[in-house]
Amino acid sequence: MGTWVQNGFVLELLESPQKQPKIFECILPIILEDNHIAIINKPAGLIVSGNYFKTVYNALPFNLEKSNCIDALPWPTPLHRLDSQTSGLLLIAKTKTAQVELQNQFKNNSIQKKYCTIVVGKVLTNQKITTPIEEKEAETTFEIIKIIKSLKYNDLSCLKVSPKTGRTHQIRIHLSSINYPIFGDKLYGNLENVHVGKGLFLAATELTFLHPKSFEKVHIKIDTPPKFLSLLKREERRWNTYNK
Repeated sequence: MGTWVQNGFVLELLESPQKQPKIFECILPIILEDNHIAIINKPAGLIVSGNYFKTVYNALPFNLEKSNCIDALPWPTPLHRLDSQTSGLLLIAKTKTAQVELQNQFKNNSIQKKYCTIVVGKVLTNQKITTPIEEKEAETTFEIIKIIKSLKYNDLSCLKVSPKTGRTHQIRIHLSSINYPIFGDKLYGNLENVHVGKGLFLAATELTFLHPKSFEKVHIKIDTPPKFLSLLKREERRWNTYNK
C-alpha cells in the first residue's frame, strides 16, 4: 500500500553500505584534481579495473582526496577504459553528478580523445577508417606526425589518432586493418615487430570535455612518452649511420 507525498513530509534516502576495495598503494601521476573530477596519467601495464587487486581503481583512494560534496562517491571511479598496455590520460569521477554528466558526454561522443602511436610502415596520407567492429559502427581518423626510415622495419610512422567511437581495441584493430599495425602489438600485429620489454606504442595524450559542474571547456594535453621518442631517434640514427 502506497502513501501520497504531501507538503511537509521529509524524505530520507538510505544507501546500503558498500564495502571499500582493498587499497593498492601505487603512486599514480595526477594531471588534474578538484572536488568533482580527476585526471591521471595511467602507466602502461596497469589494468584500469576488474577482478584483480593491482588496478587503477584500487589505487585511486591512495592517490586522490575524497570529495566533500554531498554526492561524493564512496571512492573515485574511472569513467572509461584504457587497455592495460596503453598509457595516458584517464578521466575519473569523484561525485555522482560528475559521473552521470560525463557518462552522458561519452554516450553522446562529445568527449574528444586523441592518442599518439607508432605504426609499422610508411603511411602515405591522413585517413578516416569506418570499418565496423563486431558489427557495430566504428570510426577512427588519424594524421601523420612523422615518418622515419628503419633498418629493421623499413619505415615507422608516428600518428595522432582520434577515435570517434569507443569500441574495444578500436585503434589497434583499425590500424591493423589497413596494414599499419601498432608497433609492439602482439594481438593485432606481427610478432617480429614486438620490441621486447617496451610494450605497446599507444598513448592517450589529449582529452577535451566540459567540466561536469562549471560546464567550462577542459583541454588537457601531455607530452609524447619518452619511449616513443627514443625509438624514433634510435631507428633514425641507425639508418643514417648505415647509409652514410
